[in-house]
Amino acid sequence: MDFTFSTAGHIHFGQGISRSITDFIPKAVKRAILVTGSSPERHKNIIENLRNSGIDLSTVSIEGEPTVDSIAESLAVARSFEPHLVIGLGGGSAIDAGKAIAALFKNEGELLDFLEVVGKGKPLLHPSIPYMAIPTTAGTGSEVTRNSVIGVPDSAVKVSLRSPYMIPKWAVIDPELTYDLPAKVAAYTGMDALVQCLEAYLSRKSNPLSDGIALEGIRHAARSLRKACGEQLDPEAKSDMCIASLCGGIALANAGLGAVHGFAGPLGGMTNAPHGALCASLLLSVLRTNFDIASRRASSDALLGKFDQVAQIVTGNPSAKGNYAIAWFESLLKDLPLASLSELGFTESMIPEAVKKSAQSSSMKGNPIDLDSADLREILEDCL
Repeated sequence: MDFTFSTAGHIHFGQGISRSITDFIPKAVKRAILVTGSSPERHKNIIENLRNSGIDLSTVSIEGEPTVDSIAESLAVARSFEPHLVIGLGGGSAIDAGKAIAALFKNEGELLDFLEVVGKGKPLLHPSIPYMAIPTTAGTGSEVTRNSVIGVPDSAVKVSLRSPYMIPKWAVIDPELTYDLPAKVAAYTGMDALVQCLEAYLSRKSNPLSDGIALEGIRHAARSLRKACGEQLDPEAKSDMCIASLCGGIALANAGLGAVHGFAGPLGGMTNAPHGALCASLLLSVLRTNFDIASRRASSDALLGKFDQVAQIVTGNPSAKGNYAIAWFESLLKDLPLASLSELGFTESMIPEAVKKSAQSSSMKGNPIDLDSADLREILEDCL
């Protein structure tokens, strides 16, 4: 068995730990770029803490999900400021944007030179400048992954900038930063975390280390996702979902994903719908297709055993079989404030383009079952 395993240089986890981030920053850092979402004022305490520590701080706000244009604009600001450190503070979009800025800072060329699928896919030749990721949602796990998802509006697609150099040097995860998430946002980011753990576990690229981490993430999400989306604040549930997100990020960075994410990237570019909401809308059909095909193949015993393991974790029944897992996920989705694929703006007329783009997705390569164009079409038709 051959595999490699990597993750963030340092992971700091704890309630309220974001108030101590200056303790993790080397004294040599005098200038830093802070990349946030559209409302940096939400993070005024952290910003004041950084400035009071003597760091010359420049802030960049990313409106919505990062695109080739917004990254190019922010990169120009960073290069003129010459920071010693980039900090991403926010949801997956802000963290992905910061990761891309840090990675491109010392690599000459246009962003499209390095993007997958629609770009040239050239490797980054030089390491990122030091990067710290501080998530404020529990979903993407981007604080420990080696890629950044970037929209390319001209091609109506979202693709990845990817490199081992892009894994953050520090990941600071504070569940308190997720306390004020609206229920809908908590639901679709939480589903993203759960699906990432699930797909990394089922991935054909998985390994013993990623499997253990992915299963632990599934366990935390299964017991807490509903409560984390409830009207009453549940700190333990919020912490569990941050753990699930962290586990998902670590697992996917080392094992890849599957068809849910293989679809979600292209469909996100076509509809501009939230990534986690798309994952939730696709999950059942992808699971059923993988399970049904595996059940007909004599060579799929190991995969069916993994489905059984998932079923036993999510149901708490030590003798549960794989079909129980699918039933459990169906029940979960009905309990959360989520939307169908058609409600997210995807239409039947988009299917041919979606099939073509999804088949080229890097995530599709990790799916445990080979899916042909007819399978991909059937999945999308079933989701409408």
